[in-house]
Amino acid sequence: MNGSVDMATVLESLRPVSGSGGLVGADPVLCAHVLGVDGVAVSLTVNGGLGELLWCTPDSASARLEDLQFTMGQGPGPEAAASGRVVLAADLAQIPGDRWPALLPEAEALGVRAVFCFPLHVGGACLGSLTLQRAAAGLLPEAALGDALVLATALTAVVLEGGEPREAFAAAEDHSVFYRAAVHQATGMISVQAGVPLPQALLRLRSHAYRCGRSVVEVAEDVVARRVHFRNDGEEPPDVSGRRRG
Repeated sequence: MNGSVDMATVLESLRPVSGSGGLVGADPVLCAHVLGVDGVAVSLTVNGGLGELLWCTPDSASARLEDLQFTMGQGPGPEAAASGRVVLAADLAQIPGDRWPALLPEAEALGVRAVFCFPLHVGGACLGSLTLQRAAAGLLPEAALGDALVLATALTAVVLEGGEPREAFAAAEDHSVFYRAAVHQATGMISVQAGVPLPQALLRLRSHAYRCGRSVVEVAEDVVARRVHFRNDGEEPPDVSGRRRG
């Protein structure tokens, strides 16, 4: 395939079909193929670090990698979003262990060897990140790097035009179709239950999910359903799933 020509096809279809309820259209599988990677994902970041997986390749490690980064609050995606700079990790096996200590062994277990993250930023504000992942180590070819930068810019424009779907996510409305709407609701509930600010409530949610070997979304759903309650004494709530990280 001619990368730049086929990337034009991806770019032309980025805007979602009217009434779909999503923020990003296009075929992520085609996008990954054009860029020469195994998977792509786009996550939106708003309101003090709450993130939303907007778009990703199905049947790949991309969604799980995004979940891990969201749960742990570390990795190339969060780093790109926080710094506003591109993060290129051509070989995770060569990354110092203290850079992303919790994520690196989990990524290895997923079979992810290379990750390339591009911030979706407007001036000094970052809306989220575009993440490319690959099972083989190695640099992203120059042509693919250029295409990814163009794609990140186009995605930023599409997200900014999001209208009602983006407003529903930002407000964490109950009827929101977004993947992590429950995280918004759960963070607010934990803030009230534990008497802590929202950023600390999210940190407690993430910490509990990681200790139990569960995703943040799973624990958030338990909080919203009132199966898990965070008290204000700092004591760790019980894990209703019975699963714990060994």
